[in-house]
Amino acid sequence: MRIDVNLSHRDLEAELAVLHARMQRPADALHGLPSIATHLPDLVLRYREADGEFHVYVEDTAAGRLAGCTVFNRVFEVDRRAGCFVRSPHSRYAEAYHRRGVASAVYGWALAAGMCLVSGPRQSPGAHRLWLALARSHELAFVQVRDKRLHLLGSCGPSAFEDLDTRMLLLGAGWTLEAFVRATQCEVADVL
Repeated sequence: MRIDVNLSHRDLEAELAVLHARMQRPADALHGLPSIATHLPDLVLRYREADGEFHVYVEDTAAGRLAGCTVFNRVFEVDRRAGCFVRSPHSRYAEAYHRRGVASAVYGWALAAGMCLVSGPRQSPGAHRLWLALARSHELAFVQVRDKRLHLLGSCGPSAFEDLDTRMLLLGAGWTLEAFVRATQCEVADVL
């Protein structure tokens, strides 16, 4: 699924239908994916790892269709040391599944598994609200991505947030800012 382009409602529905059909074919790589327990009725989260990236497919079993997908991409703008510990999620869901807690459940699974998430350079207003809601139960900080390094700015939203290099960071389960800084060797701007 291409997450770097905006598809029309019809194109997204068609792409989701193709992916769902692949999930039904026994010989396909998408068939028989492991599932994730969720509190969402009739929705099953299925996942796979490919090339260090995690793909979570949300299947509506009652309707017999795919609701959408989240890809937890590697962050290529940072060096390998930091890149081992962070992923940048990108989601695409059919309109019928917006505002139903689907993305919250998917991101919550990743954070509970210890994944640290870095936002992309642009966020929709809905994605921004999602990150702020997740920050109620996971530590939120701001980082800049420059010169292939992460630079920790702290937990207060900087006035430079309009800068495309400034991103939000959500720490997964088991992480502290101090541990994250040690593991990634990110630069610190006198915030700890």
